[in-house]
Order: sequence, then C-alpha cells, then structure tokens
Amino acid sequence: MNYPRPFGPELSLKLKSFRGHAKPIKLGQIDFDSKLILAPMAGICNIPFRILMEDLGAGGTVSELISCHGINYGNQRTLEMLKIHPLERNVGIQLFGEDPESMAKASEVAESYGPKFLDINMGCPVTKVVTKGGGSALMKDIKNLAPLFEKMRSRMKIPLSIKIRTGWDSSSLNAAEVMKIAAESGIEWVAIHGRTRTQQYTGQANWDFIENLNEVKKTPLIGNGDLHHPYGVSERLQKTQCDALMIARGALRNPFIFLESLDPHYASQKRSVFNGSDYWEVVQRLHHYTTETFSEERTILVQIRKLVVWFAAGFPHAAAFRSRIFTCQNLEECMKISEEYFLGLGSAQKFINYDEVFMSSGHG
Repeated sequence: MNYPRPFGPELSLKLKSFRGHAKPIKLGQIDFDSKLILAPMAGICNIPFRILMEDLGAGGTVSELISCHGINYGNQRTLEMLKIHPLERNVGIQLFGEDPESMAKASEVAESYGPKFLDINMGCPVTKVVTKGGGSALMKDIKNLAPLFEKMRSRMKIPLSIKIRTGWDSSSLNAAEVMKIAAESGIEWVAIHGRTRTQQYTGQANWDFIENLNEVKKTPLIGNGDLHHPYGVSERLQKTQCDALMIARGALRNPFIFLESLDPHYASQKRSVFNGSDYWEVVQRLHHYTTETFSEERTILVQIRKLVVWFAAGFPHAAAFRSRIFTCQNLEECMKISEEYFLGLGSAQKFINYDEVFMSSGHG
C-alpha cells in the first residue's frame, strides 16, 4: 500500500483551520470524528471516495448498499465491495436484503472484513430492490423487523444500525414505530431520510417530522435529507435535536462540505475559500486512491471522471469541461484535461445553484 503525498501547504492550512471546529462524538458504542457523516450512496461510496471524504472532514462513512445474497453466493464482485482500506477509520458496511437468515449469514461475512459497524438499508426506494422485499419495503410490514434485527444481532459482535425513511407513503408514516422496535432489538442508532418511499427524491425532506422524532427516540438519531450546502448544514447543526447528520449528494459537488459546515461564521458567508488549485489536489488524491483500489484502467477512468465533473459544478465553463471529460479515451487524457481545467480557474469563485434539481433519481 502506497500512502498519498500530503496536500500542499496552502490547502493543508485551510483544512487545518476548519478541522479545529470538529469535535468527536459517540453514538452508542460507535466513535465518530464529528457530527457529520457520509451517507451511503450506491455506485459512489466505494473505498476511494470514502477515504477521500475522511481526509476532507467526514466524521465517518458508510459503504454503498451491498446485497446479502451476492455475499452468500460468493459473488466475487460483491465480495470486493466489502473490502476496507487500512486508512479508513470510522467506516460501516451497509447490507440490503429481506430474509433474516440470509442477512444474518451475510453479516458474519461482512463483519470479517473489519468494519466498525454494520447497517441495514431500509430506505432505498429503487424498484429492483423494493420488489424483492428489501430497502424501504422493509418498512411496510414492521412485524417482521424484530426477528430480522435479532437474528442478525445474534450472529454479530460489532454494532448494528439501520437507515430508514419516514414511511412507505404519506398515509403510513411509521418511523416512530420502527425506531421503537429497533431500540428494543439492540440497534445502535437510527438514521432517517426525511422522505417517504413514494416520494423517492422529489419534493423536500420533512425536517419537522425528523425533529419531532427526537422527542420519542430511545437510541441516537441521525438526520438526513437536502443537506446540500455548508450554510444549510451549519444552520441545521445549530438547531437540530438529532445526534448527528448524514450528508450525501452535497459531498459530490462540494467535497469540502464536511469541514466548511462546521464553522458557523464561515458557512454564513455562503462563499468558498477553496479554489481550482485546491480541487486539483483533491482530484490527484482521488486518482491515487482509485488506482490503488482498482486494477483495470477502464474502471479507474469511469470512477474518476464521474466525480471530477461533479467537483467542477459551479465553476466557470463547467459544461464544456464535462463534455471534454466524457469524450476522453483514457485515464492519462482525463487527468490532463482535469489539470488544465482546475489550474486554469485561477481565482474564479464556485457558485452552485442549489435550487436546481441534482441527481433526483437517487442518493440521499
């Protein structure tokens, strides 16, 4: 394993300044470096992205959702998703499935890879997951939850958490009941996305509903939903009764969001001190972690270019950059285009229109 080269002095100084606002927290038995945790995102929260986000201030991370059946079948691609890098400090593995025995068997395998905790996906709204009884479908028939939780807990030594939604639809907002069952079954903490399954990722996250759950919670509660920019996250941190917050899509357009959100004075200014040169350093570190993790150039190229175009969001000429990146033929060309773009930005400010729909098909 090769460790990445340190960030340059200018970026390191900026990161150090923001890190001074981070305070470690404990949720049950689980320690995190701050109250802001990277939420699980399918196709995104792999090893390179998780380590990068910890480097940039995430208090902890959760893997993308991983099929219990893929684990139990010994599918090599699925087993690769369970791997954890030695640099990861506070990482959990998220499993999805519907059958208690299958989930319990998979949890034993997942635990052997060394995560800090395991998490059950009870929030994914995607049809191919829900139609098989997994994801948010687990919230439809809650009498089956206690046997699932207890079966998994009986086969595990590390903590178990769950990530849920407010309910299946607006007529079945049963998150409070799910939380009660979870507490009685030894679940360590509950993370909740403030939408129903039928909402998918449309409309607004219902933070009034989430805050009201704090009045009845018996385990730590983590809030999630529409935490897309530092000002909004900072504002929520100051008034929430949640024990922590999870950030998902917001980290894609702003990889510095975890640190920026921790300084209320800075966040209130609604501008970034991070420039194109800083972003280029982040892209280089992403390249290092991705090439350390994957062996095939095509896979590395796909992983890097989807993130660099998101990182460019809000900078001048981002659309032209995106077009060039998605037509480049190899990794070397991708990195050369990225270097030219980010270093060529000079003192240009990043401005993101947070009112425009972003990744409405998924991810937190």
